Amino acid sequence: MTRFILNGREVSADGELKLIDYLRDEARLTSVKNGCAKGTCGACTVVIEGKNIRACIKKIKDIEGKEVVTVEGLTELEKEVYTDSFSNAGAVQCGFCIPGMIMSAKALIDSNPNPTEEDVKKAIKSNLCRCTGYVKIEKAILMAAEAFRKHNKIHLEQEAKVGRRMVRIDAKEKILGTAKYPDDYYIEGMLYGKALRSRYPRARVLSIDTDEAKKLQGVHAVLTAEDIPANNYQGYIFKDWPTMVAIGEETRYLGDAIAIVAAETKDILEKALSLIKVEYEELEAITNVHDALKDDAYKIHEKGNILSNTYVKRGNPDKAIEESKYVVTKKYKTMPIDHAFLEPEATIAFYEGEVLTLYVSSQHIHSDHEGICHVLGLPEDKVHVISAYVGGGFGGKEDLTVQHHAALLTYYTKKPVKITFSREESLLVHPKRHGMEVEVTTACDDEGNLTALKAKVLADTGAYASLGSVVLERACTHLCGPYRIPNIELNGYAIYTNNPPGGAFRGFGVPQTTFGSETNINILAEQVGLDKWEFRYKNAVKPGDTLPTGQLCDESTAIIETLEAIKDEYYSGKHKYIGIACAMKNTGCGVGVIDTGRCNIEVKNGKIIIKTSAQCIGQGLATVMTQICGETTGISLELIEYHSPDTMVTPDSGPTTASRQTLITGEATRRVSLKLKEALKTKTLEELEGEVFKSDFTAITDKLASEKENPKQHIAYGYATQMVILDETGKVEKVFVAQDVGRAINPTNVEGQIEGGVVMGLGFALTEKFETEDGYVKSKFGTIGLWRSTDVPKIEYKLIEKKLGDLAYGAKGVGELVLIPTLAATSEAYRTLDGERRYTLPLDNTPYKKK
Repeated sequence: MTRFILNGREVSADGELKLIDYLRDEARLTSVKNGCAKGTCGACTVVIEGKNIRACIKKIKDIEGKEVVTVEGLTELEKEVYTDSFSNAGAVQCGFCIPGMIMSAKALIDSNPNPTEEDVKKAIKSNLCRCTGYVKIEKAILMAAEAFRKHNKIHLEQEAKVGRRMVRIDAKEKILGTAKYPDDYYIEGMLYGKALRSRYPRARVLSIDTDEAKKLQGVHAVLTAEDIPANNYQGYIFKDWPTMVAIGEETRYLGDAIAIVAAETKDILEKALSLIKVEYEELEAITNVHDALKDDAYKIHEKGNILSNTYVKRGNPDKAIEESKYVVTKKYKTMPIDHAFLEPEATIAFYEGEVLTLYVSSQHIHSDHEGICHVLGLPEDKVHVISAYVGGGFGGKEDLTVQHHAALLTYYTKKPVKITFSREESLLVHPKRHGMEVEVTTACDDEGNLTALKAKVLADTGAYASLGSVVLERACTHLCGPYRIPNIELNGYAIYTNNPPGGAFRGFGVPQTTFGSETNINILAEQVGLDKWEFRYKNAVKPGDTLPTGQLCDESTAIIETLEAIKDEYYSGKHKYIGIACAMKNTGCGVGVIDTGRCNIEVKNGKIIIKTSAQCIGQGLATVMTQICGETTGISLELIEYHSPDTMVTPDSGPTTASRQTLITGEATRRVSLKLKEALKTKTLEELEGEVFKSDFTAITDKLASEKENPKQHIAYGYATQMVILDETGKVEKVFVAQDVGRAINPTNVEGQIEGGVVMGLGFALTEKFETEDGYVKSKFGTIGLWRSTDVPKIEYKLIEKKLGDLAYGAKGVGELVLIPTLAATSEAYRTLDGERRYTLPLDNTPYKKK
C-alpha cells in the first residue's frame, strides 16, 4: 500500500491503481472528471506538491508521501473566490472541465499571484474546453488572482431580468464539482456495463458464443439481440439502428454492438467481454458515397443506399446562368469531425419499485424515454428518465448510445447498472459531423447582381440515419445564404456508407455547404471588380425581400446591419490579410415539423418552480428561462427555482437542437409566466400554494415542398458577418464577429456562445478531422485537432439586437450560427496572404496544417 496526503488527510491505496480511479471510485471525489483517461483533456487535473497534474496519468505509487489537492480540498476562501470569479466572468457553460481548470488556476496563482494573460493561457494549456473558447475562463482566473491579491469582493449580478448579466443558476455546483453527471452516481450493489463491438465495419455475424463469459464469477448478465424483449431496431427519426446485431445479420460499421455485459467490477467486465466468441464472415465495406451510388453496389439497408433526397427549385436557373455575365462552378469537400464534448456518454439505470429509472446525459430525455420503451416493450409509466448534468453535446447526444443498453441490463439483472464510454468508444460509436462533397455554380450580371445558383450536395450519412435527413435539408436550404438570388436549384443526397454515422452537429450541415457558396461569392466579386464587402452588401436581403427558397424577409432580417457593423473594421486599413463571410441560420425546426415548447410553473412553499424538459447542455438555458420568468412576473430571483428535466415531472419541450429552445420554450415560459402574473393580481403566492400553471407555444411553418409562392419555412433566422485577420506569419490574429441575436436575454451567455463557436469554427477550418480508413477509425482524442488556450486569437464582437416581435422578448438562436461564416472567412484570409484558393477542409498549407 502507498501512503499520501489527500486534501490534508493521510490515506493509503494500492500503488498500482491510477490516481483518478482511486479519487473517483474509492474516495468518491467526483470533482475529478474522467474525460479521456489518456492525459489529453485535463478534466482530471489535481494539484500535487503545488503543480497541476493530470490524475489519469499518475499511479498511486508515483505520489508516495506527496500532497494531493482536489477542488474538495480548497479552503473556504478559495472556494468563494473561484466560485465568484468564474460565475461573474461567465466562465461556466457545460461545467465538465471547470474543476480541472480551477486546479490549474490554483497551481498558477499560488506560485505567481500576479499572472499575465499569457501566463494564464500557458497555465491551462493542458486543460481542454469545448464550450467557451477559453476567453471567459482566462478572464475568471485573472479576476481570481486580483481578488486574492487585493482581497476584493467580486460582484455577482443576480437580478432575474431580460438583458441583465445574471450569473448562471448552476454555476456554483459546476465550479465546486458537486454537480452530478451520470458517471458521478454510485449506487449500492451497482454493476458495470459495456458492449462488445463489431470486429469489422461490414461482416455477417455467423455465431455468438457467450457460455464462457456467463460462467465467469461476478458476471450477472450477457445479452445478445435474441434477449431483446420487444424491438431491436431504434433510431431518432428512422428506426434503422440495431440495439445489437443479431446472428445472421450484417454489421454496418465498427461501432455496432454484438453483445452487452453487466459485471461486478470493471476488471471482470473486460474479462467477460474477452471470453465472448463471435464468428464473422468478413465482407467488403463501402466507405465513400460514390461507391455507394454505383448501380451494382450492395444495399446497406433494405431501402437502398440513399437515405433521403432534398430538392428545391425556383425560377429558371439554367436559363439565368446561360444569360449571366459571370459564372463560377467549384467543388468543395469537408471532412467529418467529432463533437469532442468533454463528458463521454454515460448512463446509470436502476429500479425504483417497479419503475425502470435512468440518469442520463442527453439532449432530449423524452426521446430517450420513447426509445427505451420501444426497445423493452414497456408502458410509458414503467420507464422514468431523469436528466443529470450534461457535459456538452453540440448535437452529439441526441441518439441512443448507452441509455438503452444500460436499461436492458438493469431490466434483466434488476440491479443498478452504469455504462460509461471510454473516449475511444465515444469516438467509435456516436455520430459525427457529416463529411460532404458540394458542387456550387453561382452566377451574376455585369454589375454584380446575383442571378442564379445551382448546387449538388453529397452527404456521407454513414451506417445509420440518425438525423441525416434533416441535416441534409438545412445544408441545402441555407446554401444560398442571405442574398437575393431569383433562380435556384438545390439537389442533395444523404447516402449510407459503412463509415460511422453522420448526425446532428452545431450548424447542422450549414457550415459545410456555406463554405462552398461563400467562397464562390468571393470569386465572383473578384471577377466583377467589387471588393468582398461591397459585393455582399449589394446582394444582401432586406425586410420585404424574398429569400432564395421563397420565404419573405420579415422586419427582423438583419444581414445588412451585421455588414454595416463590421464595415469600419474592414476598411480601416489596419489589417493586411483579411477574409470576410456571411451566413444565416434558422431558429426552430421549421419546414412544417410540429415544433412545440412547453413550460409549467408550480407554486410550492412560497416559491415558484419552473418545469420544462428543455435541456441545458451548456448554453445556459435554465438561467435564460429564469430571467424570462422573472422579467414577466416581476418575482425576484430568490423566489424562483428551476426543476431539472424529468419525464415524470417536466413537460416535453422537444430536443435541444436547431437553435430552438430560447425562442420556442422561452415563449412558452413567457406565456405561462403571464398566467401567473395575472393570478397574482388577485392572490398572493401563499394563496396560490399548490397551483400549477401550464402553457405551450408551437411555431407554425410550411413544408419545404409547399406550393405556396412564399412559404414560411422557419419562424425566424439569425444573420452574421465575420472577418478573420491573419498576422504576417499566417496565424489567426483576430476574429471580428457581428451577429444578429434578436434580443440578448443574457449578454454574458451570448458572448460565451460566440467565443466558443468561433474557436470551434477555427478548429473546423484549420485543424480538426476525424479520420477513418476502410471503415476503421484512425483518429484518437489527442489527434483530432482540438484547439487549446494558447491557440486562440483575439475575438471581438458586436451584438445586433433586431427583435423578432414579442416572442421570447425577441430572442433568436445564437449557438449554431456563429461558426458557419468562420470557415469561408478563414479560407479567404489565406487567399489574401498567399494567393492560393482552398477548396477542402481542413485548409491545406497553413501554419496549422502543412501539405
